[in-house]
Amino acid sequence: MKRATISLAPWASRCARAARVGALLVCLSSGNAYAADSPPPSSPVQFGGQCAEGLASGRHVLTNCAITWTDKDGKVYCFSSDGAKKAFLENPSANLQKARDFVAASSVQSTEQAMQAYDSSDAEALVKRYIDERVQANGGAFPLQDPLDGAQLKLAFDGIDFTRTIDGYGFFPDVKFHDPADANRRYLIDFWVAPANGVLSVQEVRIYKAPVQSDGKWTLVARDPIPWWWIPASEHPGHMATKRGWEVMSAVEQGALSEQAKNGGVFKLKDDKTGKVLDLEFIDTHQPVRQLDDNGHYFACTDFRAVGTKDQIYDIDFWVNDKDGKMSVVQTKVHKVPELKDGKWVEVPRYEWKDLGSSHVVP
Repeated sequence: MKRATISLAPWASRCARAARVGALLVCLSSGNAYAADSPPPSSPVQFGGQCAEGLASGRHVLTNCAITWTDKDGKVYCFSSDGAKKAFLENPSANLQKARDFVAASSVQSTEQAMQAYDSSDAEALVKRYIDERVQANGGAFPLQDPLDGAQLKLAFDGIDFTRTIDGYGFFPDVKFHDPADANRRYLIDFWVAPANGVLSVQEVRIYKAPVQSDGKWTLVARDPIPWWWIPASEHPGHMATKRGWEVMSAVEQGALSEQAKNGGVFKLKDDKTGKVLDLEFIDTHQPVRQLDDNGHYFACTDFRAVGTKDQIYDIDFWVNDKDGKMSVVQTKVHKVPELKDGKWVEVPRYEWKDLGSSHVVP
């Protein structure tokens, strides 16, 4: 299998190998972790299935949850061995607090620090398990909504083509699928995998290339705009005097997806004009990104779809601030709204980006 790494910081790969301790965590975004060749436990487990004794000792250790302990509240904890379980139960209250403290500390690490405990093989194992569980739960096909028209795709998994790594931002397995009804209709789908809250998880799933029919044949064509993780070339983001456009897009999408995850996959936004709370689904971020000249804030436009619709698209603007090297969303506002005209939904602007003052494109 091919793997590609964008070596933004050569030292990070060396640190990653040195920092690996024991078997490392592979965690689904649902919060449950299993070894790649082990069945999931019958009930939810704590700490994403990591060894509770390992966490209490300051280590991430993957388990298959074959050895467990259930506390008086019915919470299930996993252990890597009988010895680990015995050691933990010598003082379960104190050890549980140590484990929680370690997980909390891991959760506030920067992505760059947290990534040192993983490599592309961990990300690939996670993605394979992520796909397998959804295939099993959906009649043998991988379900995915096409952001262009809201169509519900059902795809057959062919394998991971290669995995890219961007230091400080995550791993990006590029995965091959095809339409079970027509093997010539092929897809390349990207999975954004990064540590979050102390565990490795799938952040986003995005179609990178999709089949387009031309002269009676299906051809793989890259979607426009391409996902932000295909933009960076060779520079290390932490060493740049100013942020790059893809870094702003990363912060915007991570913020949007994080908010969406809090509400069962729905991004809730109060319309500043009508006061109505909009139920939206993230689609993508526009290019290029701009920076306002007066206060230095970055400005990015995004597309969201109204939940339950196919063609009601909202253009939502995000303002991003760079403070002490950390990018964060400081304002979100409705830019364009869908209106029905002549039987079609069209986007009608409420303002133009030029109205915000002078700005310049961020490379």
